Amino acid sequence: MGVSTHILDTAMGRPAATVQVSLAFEKSGEWKTLNVSATDADGRCKYLLPEGEALKFGLYRVHFATADYFVSQGLVGLYPYVEIVFEIRDTTQHYHIPLLLTANGYTTYRGS
Repeated sequence: MGVSTHILDTAMGRPAATVQVSLAFEKSGEWKTLNVSATDADGRCKYLLPEGEALKFGLYRVHFATADYFVSQGLVGLYPYVEIVFEIRDTTQHYHIPLLLTANGYTTYRGS
């Protein structure tokens, strides 16, 4: 199984394309970056976990570099980046971690 994400700019009503996204894994109190990607035209990163990397039990972090996106939209954003930390307890499942974003707020949930 794997980890994926997408970003929807809810103020604009459309996907947030070309946002840099990274996935990290916490081990012994340190974060190790596993992959860096960017959202596609549909605002998605379908494969954040690198090919050949097994999903492990533990803490993962998705980092969304939102500052450049806001600038590209002519906006001043409150959040230069967003980080979502989540825990993998079942490695047989897929984890979809969406971000609903505006310049002054965000929310997330576990998607499918």
